[in-house]
Amino acid sequence: MARHTSPLLSLLFLLLLPRPSQLYSLHNCSLDPENLRRVNCDYQRLTTIPTDVPRSAQFLSAEPLSELQQLDLTKNSLETLHVLSGNLSKLERLILAQNELKIIDESIFKRLPSLKYLDLSDNPFVCDCSNADFISWVVNNTQVFVADAFQYKCSYPLSQKDQLLLSFNVQSCWESVSFNCFITSSSLVLVTLLSLFIYHFLRWQLVYSYYLLRAFLYDGRKRRQGCAHVYDAFVSYNVHDEDWVYHRLVPELEEQQGWKLCLHHRDFKPGKAILENITDAIYSSRKTLCVISRRYLQSEWCSREIQMASFRLFDEQKDVLILLFLEEISSAELSPFYRMRKLVKSHTYLSWTQTRRHRGLFWERVRQALESENDPSETMNLLTTNL
Repeated sequence: MARHTSPLLSLLFLLLLPRPSQLYSLHNCSLDPENLRRVNCDYQRLTTIPTDVPRSAQFLSAEPLSELQQLDLTKNSLETLHVLSGNLSKLERLILAQNELKIIDESIFKRLPSLKYLDLSDNPFVCDCSNADFISWVVNNTQVFVADAFQYKCSYPLSQKDQLLLSFNVQSCWESVSFNCFITSSSLVLVTLLSLFIYHFLRWQLVYSYYLLRAFLYDGRKRRQGCAHVYDAFVSYNVHDEDWVYHRLVPELEEQQGWKLCLHHRDFKPGKAILENITDAIYSSRKTLCVISRRYLQSEWCSREIQMASFRLFDEQKDVLILLFLEEISSAELSPFYRMRKLVKSHTYLSWTQTRRHRGLFWERVRQALESENDPSETMNLLTTNL
C-alpha cells in the first residue's frame, strides 16, 4: 500500500527549517527508515522557522512523529526550543549540543512526558534570573538525565563568563521577587489607605485647590487679554437669606444705583460644575459682596465662595472683597471660622443691624465700596466698624 506524507512530519520539517535564504530539507538528515524513531539532523545549520513554505510540499513518507524516540540536533544554530512544538510524546533522547541557546524554557521539557536524556552542552547560557527556573528544574527533576549539566558554563553577562551555570545563586532571584512583591503590595496598601484618607478628609480641599489654580490661570489670562469685567459684583449669600437679597439688595443696587450684579440662582450657567461657576463669577466681577449671616457661616458652598474671594484678595492685593453682615456676630461665634475671623480683624465691614436707623447711609456706603477702584486705602473709612 502506498504511503502518504505524514502531516506531522511536514510539521517537523517546518519546525526545523532555517532562514529562507538557506533551506535544508529532511533529506540531509539521518532517518530510521522503519518507523522514524530516530532523526539525526546534526551539522545542518538549522535556525528558525520560515513562514513562506508551501503547504503542499511533499517531503518523506513516514509514520507519525508521535513514534519519534530520538532527535539529534547537534551543532545547528537554534536559538530557541519553541521549534519542539510537534507531537513528541514518545521522545526519549533529545540532543541539542553546540547550538545558540541562551535562555532555556524548562516548560517545554514538561511537555515531553517520555524524555529521559537531554544534552545541552556547549550552548552560550545566560547566568541571570531568566534561567533560574531551568537551573532549579535541572537540580530537582528526577526523570530526565541532563548530560554534563554540572559542566555547563555561562557566556553572558561578561561578569559571569566561564562561571558554572548551576553555581548561579537562584535563591537571590526568589528573594528579589519576594522583596518586589512585598514592596508592591505594601505600596498598594499605602496608596489605598492614603487615597481613602484623602477622599474622606481632604477631597474638598483638593477640589478647592484645583479650582483655585484654574482661577489663577483664568485671571492671569483675562489680565493679559485686557478683558473688561462682566459684572460689578458677585453676590455670595446663603439660600435662607435669599428673600433679603432679592427684596432689599437687588432693587437698591441694580434698580436704584444701576450696578450689574451676578446672582447664582439667576446667572450661573446650567450644566456647569458649581465650583466652576463660582470661579467664573468671582473672576468675572470687579468685587465680591458676601452677605454674611450665621447660616452663611455654616454653609459649605458659601465657605468655598469666600475662600476663593479671599484668595483673589491676597493674590491681586486689591480691595475686591466687601463683607456685609446681616446679623450681629460676636468674635466668639466667629472663632471656629478662622478665615472669616482673620478677614474681619484685618478689614472693615458693613453692618446692616448697626444702621437700621440710617438705611440711606448704609446703601451709600455700599455704593462707595462698589465704586472704589480696588485700592484698599480708598475704602478704609467707608465701612462702619471692626470687631
